[in-house]
Amino acid sequence: MANLKLPSLLFFLYSISTVSAISNSKHQPLDPLTPTEFTQIQAIIHESYPKPKHNISFHYVGLDEPDKPAILSWLSNPTTNPPPRRALVITRLNKQTHEIIIDLSSKTIVSDKVYTGFGYPILNSKYAVSDLVKAYEPFKTSIKQRGLNISDVVCNYNGVGWFGEKKSKLLVKVPCYYTDGSVNVYLRPIEGITIVVDTDEMKITEYKDRIRCPVPKAEGTEYRTSKLKQPFGPLLNGAATMKLDDPGFMIDGHTVRWANWEFHLGFDYRAGMIISLASIFDNEKQQYRQVMYRGYISEVFVPYMDPSEGWYDNTYFDSGEFGFGYCAAPLEPLTDCPINAVFMDVHIAGPDGTPVKISNAICIFERHSGDIMWRHTETWVPVREVRADVSLVVRTVATVGNYDYVVDWEFKPSGSIKVGVGLTGVLEVKAVDYTHTSQIEKDAYGTLVADNTIAVNHDHFLAYYLDLDIDGAANSFIKTNFVTRRVTDKSVPRKSYWTVAKETAKTELDARIKLGSKPMEVAVVNPNKYTKPGNNVGYRLIPGSTAGPLLAKDDYPQIRAAFTDYNVWVTPYNKSEKWAGGPYVDQSRGDDTLGTWTLRNREIENKDIVLWYIVGFHHVPSQEDFPVMPTLRGGFELRPTNFFEFNPVLKVITNNDNRPNCTCNLTIARRFV
Repeated sequence: MANLKLPSLLFFLYSISTVSAISNSKHQPLDPLTPTEFTQIQAIIHESYPKPKHNISFHYVGLDEPDKPAILSWLSNPTTNPPPRRALVITRLNKQTHEIIIDLSSKTIVSDKVYTGFGYPILNSKYAVSDLVKAYEPFKTSIKQRGLNISDVVCNYNGVGWFGEKKSKLLVKVPCYYTDGSVNVYLRPIEGITIVVDTDEMKITEYKDRIRCPVPKAEGTEYRTSKLKQPFGPLLNGAATMKLDDPGFMIDGHTVRWANWEFHLGFDYRAGMIISLASIFDNEKQQYRQVMYRGYISEVFVPYMDPSEGWYDNTYFDSGEFGFGYCAAPLEPLTDCPINAVFMDVHIAGPDGTPVKISNAICIFERHSGDIMWRHTETWVPVREVRADVSLVVRTVATVGNYDYVVDWEFKPSGSIKVGVGLTGVLEVKAVDYTHTSQIEKDAYGTLVADNTIAVNHDHFLAYYLDLDIDGAANSFIKTNFVTRRVTDKSVPRKSYWTVAKETAKTELDARIKLGSKPMEVAVVNPNKYTKPGNNVGYRLIPGSTAGPLLAKDDYPQIRAAFTDYNVWVTPYNKSEKWAGGPYVDQSRGDDTLGTWTLRNREIENKDIVLWYIVGFHHVPSQEDFPVMPTLRGGFELRPTNFFEFNPVLKVITNNDNRPNCTCNLTIARRFV
């Protein structure tokens, strides 16, 4: 992944100086699999299960992450041999799901276990469902009856969900769209046709042509600059110009070092970008201190609120059904990322196990935001001190069907980690007969955003896995409740004040929180480490985007997505508990999720614990979201609380040599005159 990509040939001189910041180092145990390793894995599988006797498809190939104690032991003495490097391969083999562990040193299969529980692995993109459906005579008849051209039809595939069925097969639902006159295919659905395909048999098992609605018009769906027409505006400046002779950070293999931060940057087919081993240098102690062992997006749940036939099962699990890493999109220099960004390629295994490169999948850059890190003007003496805020951003984008998720991890010299997600892309819409809201007589389940186009109400819930190790693995979870007190001293006129009452969560059920139910702060602390005044060192969670589920608890999608029932969860570390929605999400039944693990009510005080935070959005679409949606942002912050003895950026030095040499352009003021 450490293959450096630069924005364009215009930055050749920059490339010369930046390449020196990259060095090749030997494997670190958490490094993602390499193209060579993917090829080895593919060969080992095919040698063990040769064709045509075995019908095999690859649904996940990734690092079999060593157990955490083994990693920590190696880190404490890196001159010893690292833990064995192994790969986890999940396949469909002769209509069964196999979990295969491969030792990459000996190039042998260590174990092969058939999964017999509920649910299926990530959907495999090799399914040729579009060709199958477009060759199906009843479908061709339906298209002809609608006056459409079959050559302008494209079809996708989605999971079918689970709605109480006792038995299940590996099925996908196939929605189709019309491309004539527009590249914005998601805004031109062919409504009223239900198609279900058994992907083990590659047969259509259900076909219904229920209703006839007009396909929404192509007019107004264009978003490409080259195809848009006058008038344009407003006119915005491009990327800010700044000195590029020093990127400000170092990349050594998969380890990134910037300012006082050091962390490992990985990538996974299902999770996408993974941040590990994040530590910050304490200038007073002259040592790096642990903050986070591992952090990533564990699951993304997107339920749509149309319960009618053909729509009720649109309840997507974007990570567990499609793979957030598989959906990573190449980033565009100067637009997705600024001029000072360094780009990285990643590699994943394709549907047949062949390594696939995603170019420019990650970018890293210093953000010179124009914000203030800290400042003060002393009114009694002529003193003013101010520091400009600079941070390091690591970014990737996952395009899952119609939606684009912009995922940022932002590291600040103050010790904060700001985690952001931006929602953009194209709405999922339903074709209807309506052209005006006055025609709607019953619940339309969304907003009429254009002729014959209802943008359906929906939610986005992103479950973040945050294994914080604050100055070590043994941590506790603290709830700081804000309590109103009455003033009992009659000699003062005040009637009340607020104070705090701290509560240590003893077990998993103690730690579940619906934020907003009462005023509180939450933090992960090390109960064995203290500051000089006697406070426990810790990091607090500053929440954002705290929407919770509105579905009934007995609704089947909510049973599967019970991890959204609370905004905050805490579990003891367990290598197998990585995915909030369970290891096998497609057609899962909610029996192996974050919601069920915590029912064991394990002890979490002074233990190696994992914090789970659920970012939530309720989205009622508006016309401004059409035909492509301006980015809606949310996220949260992990902020040090009594971690340092005093302000860690008190002595920060700003390099003013990086200031751009520019003059004010007075024509800017005339653009809107």
